[in-house]
Order: sequence, then structure tokens, then C-alpha cells
Amino acid sequence: MKIFLGQRLKELRESKGLTQKQLSEKLNIHSVTYLHYEKEQREPPLSLLADIAKFYDVSVDYLLGLTDY
Repeated sequence: MKIFLGQRLKELRESKGLTQKQLSEKLNIHSVTYLHYEKEQREPPLSLLADIAKFYDVSVDYLLGLTDY
């Protein structure tokens, strides 16, 4: 089964016990913008994708569903 970015973002956020609003504040972006990423209505810029990976201590490849770790 293919894993999509939005699904990974939601799983990671929930595993940290964060709301979308809390996470968007940590990432310094608008909460609606983050919502669009989880719903896969928009794609985050590469710089933000790198920030998200760093925040969760995972690789960008993991976020994109290319690896399982």
C-alpha cells in the first residue's frame, strides 16, 4: 500500500499529541495552510518539508513514503 505525504504528516502529528494549530505555530505557518498539506490539497515547499523532517527526526524520504523509516 502506498503511503502519501498527508497521511504521514497526520500520523506523525498525532503521535506527538499535537493539534494542527499547535504544529502550524511550531512551523510558523498558518493553520489552514497546514490543513491543506494533510488533506493533500497543497504540497509544502522543499524548505518546509526539510523543517518538518527535522522536527520529527525523520527523513524527507520517509515523509514522502519512499522509505519506511
